[in-house]
Amino acid sequence: HYVPKIYCRGPNPFPQKEDMLAQHVLLGPMEWYLCGEDPAFGFPKLEQANKPSHLCGRVFKVGEPTYSCRDCAVDPTCVLCMECFLGSIHRDHRYRMTTSGGGGFCDCGDTEAWKEGPYCQKHELNTSEIEEEEVKTFSQKKRDTYYCMLFNDEVHTYEQVIYTLQKAVNCTQKEAIGFATTVDRDGRRSVRYGDFQYCEQAKSRNTSRQTKPLKVQVMHSSIVAHQNFGLKLLSWLGSIIGYSDGLRRILCQVGLQEGPDGENSSLVDRLMLNDSKLWKGARSVYHQLFMSSLLMDLKYKKLFAVRFAKNYERLQSDYVTDDHDREFSIADLSVQIFTVPSLARMLITEENLMTTIIKTFMDHLRHRDAQGRFQFERYTALQAFKFRRVQSLILDLKYVLISKPTEWSDDLRQKFLEGFDAFLELLKCMQGMDPITRQVGQHIEMEPEWEAAFTLQMKLTHVISMMQDWCALDEKVLIEAYKKCLAVLMQCHGGFTDGEQPITLSICGHSVETIRYCVSQEKVSIHLPVSRLLAGLHVLLSKSEVSELSPPMLIEHPLRCLVLCAQVHAGMWRRNGFSLVNQIYYYHNVKCRREMFDKDIVMLQKEYIVLHELKVCCLSIVIMLNVCIYIFALTGERFSPGVGQVNATDEIKREIIHQLSIKPMAHSELVKSLPEDENKETGMESVIEAVAHFRKPGLTGRGMYELKPECAREFNLYFYHFSRAEQSKVKHVLQKKPIITLFSALPPPVLPPFCPLFASLVNILQSDVMLCIMRTVLQWAVEHNGYAWSESMLQRVGLKHLLFKFYSRDKDKAERKRKAEIARLRREKIMAQMSEMQRHFIDENKELFQQTLELDASTSAVLDNSPMVSDTTLTALGPAQTQVPEQRQFVTCILCQEEQEVKVESKAMVLAAFVQRSTVLSKNRSKFIQDPEKYDPLFMHPDLSCGTHTGSCGHIMHAHCWQRYFDSVQAKEQRRQQRLRLHTSYDVENGEFLCPLCECLSNTPWASPLPTKIKYNSAQAETVCMPLIPALHTLFLNSVKTEPFDNTSTNPYSESIKEMLTTFGTATYKVGLKVHPNEEDPRVPVMCWGSCAYTVQSAGKRFNVVSLLMSQADANMNYVCANVFFFNYLALVPDDNHGDLPCILDIDMFHLLVGLVLAFPALQCQDFSGISLGTGDLHIFHLVTMAHIVQILLTSCTVVLIKISLLHFSLFSALKGTPSGWHLWRNVRNGIMPFLKCSALFFHYLNGVPAPYPRESNKLIDLPEDYSSLINQASNFSCPKSGGDKSRAPTLCLVCGTLLCSQSYCCQTELEGEDVGACTAHTYSCGSGVGIFLRVRECQVLFLAGKTKGCFYSPPYLDDYGETDQGLRRGNPLHLCKERFKKIQKLWHQHSITEEIGHAQEANQTLVGIDWQHL
Repeated sequence: HYVPKIYCRGPNPFPQKEDMLAQHVLLGPMEWYLCGEDPAFGFPKLEQANKPSHLCGRVFKVGEPTYSCRDCAVDPTCVLCMECFLGSIHRDHRYRMTTSGGGGFCDCGDTEAWKEGPYCQKHELNTSEIEEEEVKTFSQKKRDTYYCMLFNDEVHTYEQVIYTLQKAVNCTQKEAIGFATTVDRDGRRSVRYGDFQYCEQAKSRNTSRQTKPLKVQVMHSSIVAHQNFGLKLLSWLGSIIGYSDGLRRILCQVGLQEGPDGENSSLVDRLMLNDSKLWKGARSVYHQLFMSSLLMDLKYKKLFAVRFAKNYERLQSDYVTDDHDREFSIADLSVQIFTVPSLARMLITEENLMTTIIKTFMDHLRHRDAQGRFQFERYTALQAFKFRRVQSLILDLKYVLISKPTEWSDDLRQKFLEGFDAFLELLKCMQGMDPITRQVGQHIEMEPEWEAAFTLQMKLTHVISMMQDWCALDEKVLIEAYKKCLAVLMQCHGGFTDGEQPITLSICGHSVETIRYCVSQEKVSIHLPVSRLLAGLHVLLSKSEVSELSPPMLIEHPLRCLVLCAQVHAGMWRRNGFSLVNQIYYYHNVKCRREMFDKDIVMLQKEYIVLHELKVCCLSIVIMLNVCIYIFALTGERFSPGVGQVNATDEIKREIIHQLSIKPMAHSELVKSLPEDENKETGMESVIEAVAHFRKPGLTGRGMYELKPECAREFNLYFYHFSRAEQSKVKHVLQKKPIITLFSALPPPVLPPFCPLFASLVNILQSDVMLCIMRTVLQWAVEHNGYAWSESMLQRVGLKHLLFKFYSRDKDKAERKRKAEIARLRREKIMAQMSEMQRHFIDENKELFQQTLELDASTSAVLDNSPMVSDTTLTALGPAQTQVPEQRQFVTCILCQEEQEVKVESKAMVLAAFVQRSTVLSKNRSKFIQDPEKYDPLFMHPDLSCGTHTGSCGHIMHAHCWQRYFDSVQAKEQRRQQRLRLHTSYDVENGEFLCPLCECLSNTPWASPLPTKIKYNSAQAETVCMPLIPALHTLFLNSVKTEPFDNTSTNPYSESIKEMLTTFGTATYKVGLKVHPNEEDPRVPVMCWGSCAYTVQSAGKRFNVVSLLMSQADANMNYVCANVFFFNYLALVPDDNHGDLPCILDIDMFHLLVGLVLAFPALQCQDFSGISLGTGDLHIFHLVTMAHIVQILLTSCTVVLIKISLLHFSLFSALKGTPSGWHLWRNVRNGIMPFLKCSALFFHYLNGVPAPYPRESNKLIDLPEDYSSLINQASNFSCPKSGGDKSRAPTLCLVCGTLLCSQSYCCQTELEGEDVGACTAHTYSCGSGVGIFLRVRECQVLFLAGKTKGCFYSPPYLDDYGETDQGLRRGNPLHLCKERFKKIQKLWHQHSITEEIGHAQEANQTLVGIDWQHL
């Protein structure tokens, strides 16, 4: 009765109000009933008497950090939450850090999950009692109103859903985005409310020709109400059982109790069997309830595991046909059950779980060929979809086998062997699948499907290895498994019906009956899992006293596979396309070779022992096809445990030595080249320090491992895991080493002895067949027209050593000495000729040479006469200004390479400059220009909320050369638009271009009339810009129509320079105010002065020299300290006639100083040389300095602004609670320093007096030392627009520290008429369009500039091996590298983010196509 009244309240749901009513009307009385009193008092009492489970059971949120101990975890699925990890012993072990996808829980307290330290400091082992109680539910229906309910699926994209909603329910795009976001988060959303016809009409409009329709249902409102209350009830139960372990056990007992319908009638069974019918939100709620109740108690966990295993086939079938991700399926709980060793053994013995999993898997792969083998060639889209989903069953089988038994019972043996039989049936369907035939005549028309078969092989690789490990633990199981595998293999290839014909071959007097099979003409398959499993089991037999069980001829199919590889390498199968090349690649690749290539070699070794002599026919085929390496692998490859007397450590050590012989490798690169076990461990850490040195990384790059020299003796040039490319690289490396010369070969390493079962393999070296093979190769080599041999074959038979015996080393040494003497005489003769030519040239050009010497001498004299005096004697302006001698300056155009002297009357030389808005120095990022068209930039506020910065790469060119270059860029882009519109790293329409030399992003030319006495360093962008300050005089003068004091003076600058100055001024005006260009606007020169001031302020921080103006500053401050309180109050109060003037506290004095100094020449009668008059600038500087001191004094006291009479009150009336003189002195001295430093830098470039200052500036936010702290912070971050939903891509702004919900529709906002993501929108409010972000879950730095430009940058977090982990794939602990973070901060301070993005996009064109505005 009450549920429909609460939850059926119209088309727009109000979850908060509904939950409040449900709590008050429905759940509150139930809580009173449970407690027998007020729940506010009853629940705390229950909690005090509670005996919680010894398991932590914290359910992980999406993106929450999880930790797995690599030393103590039973398997990689055993994880801890951050709190338990920090309080456990595992924090000092080797551990792996990852982020959770949601749904799992912490395994702290589970003794079966940890070899050591199962408990943290918080959780201790507790016992609990069992109690029983009943739970009652009720439901009712209401009036006939309906909802049109849209459900989530994993087929349609956001865009498709939004478009369909707009068409079906006539909603706006914003409403459709809200609907789509809710559906994606909760799994469903009502999009229409009313009667049945009204809702059915919306459902009928859900049609599309391109894709299948959305999943929509018209549901009665009463049903929806009870469903919503059901979710609320499940969440309520989850919170209630947290108060009492007794309530938890009651809930478990009631949930597992069978109903009147018998089997599968319990509440738990019904929920599981109807899981695929529920929507995402409902699934998540009851899955979490299962984990917090059933899985927290071992007794009920076992009962639940039995129910889960009984329904396993049905649950997996529902999952395969469902379209939701596995994390939202009840089948995903298998990892919580099957990874518990005791439960896995119980389910194997009692429920025959292994057989159930394998048969369920095979039931979904019913597409077979005539021989019963899997066939993936003509898979439909639906079959391919099911194949991708059914692969999760292999993961379940891996979970069951990952923990190996320590004791075997008869039941366990029996059920394991039954499961082994089922596994052999699976491998039997793979044996010989995807056979191929050599293509002759013409190239194959369509590449055949090969990826599915190799995907299945790679998924089963670890399962096959674990099957062998289980068999190795019990001799009875091993022998029985070997017999079963042998029987299945004989069934697969009994009678050799694949086109073989029996023949008799003879060699060296030996005859053998075999079969004729031409690999290049018949079908051959690379997939032989049964043969390779038999080879693996045979190696395990070497540890037991079992007689040989194998019949002959089992070598045939593995040998065909090896011959196929040899023929492919010889180029015989090129017409078969890349599909075969890829198969051969993965056959030898580290992901597959352990159960493919390595096992084929073992099978060859095994068969030689069985036959007691080499199979003549097979080896003849091998030799004819240039695969001699396989013969040497028979005797040389002994580093597999069971073949040679070695262990797993020796095997991995050998792999590392040969990988590092190719080149030094980073830790991640080395791990990828080594095979992993089922726990994703390579064993590298146990041996790496013995074979390699670690070289730490610098500011860039990665830490590298280098092979120790003493390990070179264990290197084998013909290591069988080397590819041809790797072997070529090794040879190239060896040629560079001085110890490897023409007459000193690298000896092969000493091999370990064979195990007894393989001991007879050494007899191959004295076989007359082998000697015949070696003789044949040598004969081919000496034949005049020999072609059927190669250098590698020659080396492998030792011919190189034989040939050296026929030559005398003494004779060769004499010959080399004679040639060296001839070369020395020839060099001496050439050098004498060159010296004679030089003397002759000097004699003919004495006059030119003398002028050059004089010019060098004058330049040296000027440099020697530079004022080498202490900084305290330098004066920047005024009558005592330090005089710096002028020098002639020559620059070279980077386009035409023509040299030109820098003069004001010469043609303009320009720099490629980039003007951008900046908030690097901002103290208030919330301010922005409301109306740019009416904005007056005359006075800059001291908070520097947004300035205009100008930078340059420093490369100079003629103005006309630049104009031609820019015109060509524009023409090129216009042609590109006509063909195909592509994004580029620069926008020509906005005047952007790349520097012709360094490709630095630029958007304006900047005239460079530099005085010769001013020097600059092209490596610093702002330093290049500073010498151009004098040219801003001219820019202002060009905007002045009349000259009030001297109409006869002339502007000395050339027309081209003035034109370039106007171009630069217009660009600064356009970018700074974000308006259309207008060179007639009087704000143009003001914006240039502001850009000059802001650039000086931002550049000053990077200079650290002794003060220039300290003596003048001290004098000014002494004067202030004595007379500050007598300062005229009139100077602080604006004139009533000028009410629009800002308050003195609202003016940035350095911007005011720059504007006054640069505008001063227009008001005075002076020349336009660009060198300011000392007295005028000095007075301006004193005036502005005093105003700034007043600002400091006012902000140092408690200011009370009151209206007073100007005739009766002085400065004291404005200051209340005036501090002491010493306090004022300290505040003034500290406050004036940034202004004086910027002033020194400004006058340094204006007048040429050296030594600028540092300036304090903003910094990026402080980052934690441990990266897991950031992950934990991001896991608690909720999307601000999705009702508490966790953000999928939390992104941290490194400028202000704001966490954003990036790359999602929910947080998109409209910016300048376009929908943009949260990060892009934030850049405009925080960084004037430029932003630096850290994508927390990817551990990746993101640079953004505008809406269309961005790139990814290396993060400042490194692991212990000096590597970043972008994507958190490796899971190594990450720590902050302060040097790399300083580098990012330096890029931000130097305004080089846009430049970095431009370089990245030019280097990687894939970055250009990314929709950066959606991030």
